[in-house]
Amino acid sequence: MSEAAAPDFLPHFPVQLPVPDLRPWLRGNLLEGAWSFTAAAPGPHVVLVSLMHGNEFAGALLLARWLEQGLRPARGRLTMVFANPAAFARFNPADPTLSRFLDEDMNRVWSDRVLQGHRRSRELDRARELCPLFDSADLLLDLHSMLWPSDPLIITGTPRRALRLGAKLGIPPLVVADEGHSTGLRLIDRPAFADPAGQRTALLVEGGQHWAPATLETLEGCATALLRESGCLDLPPARATWPPRVAQVTRTVVARTHAFAFVQPFRGGAVVPGRNTLLALDGEAEIRTPHDDCLLVMPSPRTMRGHTAVRLARFLAPDEI
Repeated sequence: MSEAAAPDFLPHFPVQLPVPDLRPWLRGNLLEGAWSFTAAAPGPHVVLVSLMHGNEFAGALLLARWLEQGLRPARGRLTMVFANPAAFARFNPADPTLSRFLDEDMNRVWSDRVLQGHRRSRELDRARELCPLFDSADLLLDLHSMLWPSDPLIITGTPRRALRLGAKLGIPPLVVADEGHSTGLRLIDRPAFADPAGQRTALLVEGGQHWAPATLETLEGCATALLRESGCLDLPPARATWPPRVAQVTRTVVARTHAFAFVQPFRGGAVVPGRNTLLALDGEAEIRTPHDDCLLVMPSPRTMRGHTAVRLARFLAPDEI
């Protein structure tokens, strides 16, 4: 997405969530901004991650509330992390997109090649500090939100076990698998989570628009479902909801020119019925749907050259999951 653009490039988005005071929680009990609690009964290590991007603080609101309430696991180990509090400290409601990161996108630095290299940035230094903790997780949920209005969704890497877990959680009821970004590895694509024969599983949830109250509710529902499913907390069964939709990204559309423009204001989660439907113009190039029932994943109405404009996905049959 194009949040790194100049402020006048974006419309105004109201900040409807209270900006959390994280000062009581930044010292952590394990690492700075990381709190970990172990139950007497055995179970998996569940890690909940907030503030991968400093302006996406809905997840941090949730974790701060749970820490204040004294949430503890019934079995296994529960870890709650504020990943980039230094970027969050720069959040300004008057320019709410500018605190996404300090030096670079923290969710593009998680390859071993980058982490073990010599390059330095504040995000990279923090990632190196957190990486051993994240690699110890049996289940990890990365709590995110979106700039542009869109249906909430769970994003997974390529392992089918992640797709199955996301579908089992059911909140939000859309799960999309993709292969990540060419600009760098996401946390959910770490080798510990991406090994097809492995057991460790990571999900990323996009709860909705960054600063909308409904986003906080979705993130809480998703994280609670994971704690229930993992056995970390003893919670009553969730109420039955509509069946989840599961999809696989078939094409990631990256803007090749500064003139990229959609032909209409598509919303994330929209399904275009027909193959070869015109979606956008990238200079003189046409962007069309590659198949029927094409799901539009997080379209960015204002996309700079070199940024992802939209991901296109097809729905999977039950026997493909």
